[in-house]
Amino acid sequence: MTNSVNSSLLTKNRLGKISKEDYNQQQDYLEVVKSFARLTYESLYVIDYEKMNFEYVSENPLFLCGHSPEEVLNMGYGFYFKNVPENDLELLNLINEAGFDFFEKLPGNEKKMYSITYDFHLVNKDGKHVLINHKLTPLFLTNDKKMWKAICIVSISHHKKAGNICIHKQGTDETWELSIENNVWRKYEKPKLTKREVEILRLHAQGLTIDQIAEKIFVASDTVKYYRRRIFERLGVNNIVEALSYAVNNKIV
Repeated sequence: MTNSVNSSLLTKNRLGKISKEDYNQQQDYLEVVKSFARLTYESLYVIDYEKMNFEYVSENPLFLCGHSPEEVLNMGYGFYFKNVPENDLELLNLINEAGFDFFEKLPGNEKKMYSITYDFHLVNKDGKHVLINHKLTPLFLTNDKKMWKAICIVSISHHKKAGNICIHKQGTDETWELSIENNVWRKYEKPKLTKREVEILRLHAQGLTIDQIAEKIFVASDTVKYYRRRIFERLGVNNIVEALSYAVNNKIV
């Protein structure tokens, strides 16, 4: 199974010759990527599908599994095969197949408006499995609208298990979720919060307690607790940490 997984990850979006016009898209874009990496606590890396390796890996330690950025760059896709459990490698194979099949059906430059997010485990240097979230979106397309380079942001997942595969369209509420059982994309709308619920989430994000939030918005503490319960129900989460993670990941707050 591993060999077929490796083969698919390496060949599903293999590109032919890159034209001079395609190369001219790049210029000094990596300087922008590096600047962004300095500003975020999340890990960040760039995939080059022409060369089938990583073009850039940030110094943020979450994604590195005890390696240096240079070591991960040198390993390329071999990093996954070394640091991802067998079951999750099979999951990545499914995501790769279904994701590129979805991507191929999108019209032209509109492909840049889409991003995919999913969860899988990395095995850290202590041998512990850490559930992480990947968000990946195109950086450059070739003339024939194949994905040439993509940027990926890595963070800790707020879910309990691997999977949770979704595609989002920028500037809309359009979201598709992949059913792992039958490999089918299903469209759904992101949950919507009221202005008051969003306000309470933002105040929690600022580090305020329930009592402090109640004082700030001139309501009783029990009212804040009521709004929190509604937020948890709407987002399908169990606590405020999961709610904040979901809201940030889905651009609700």
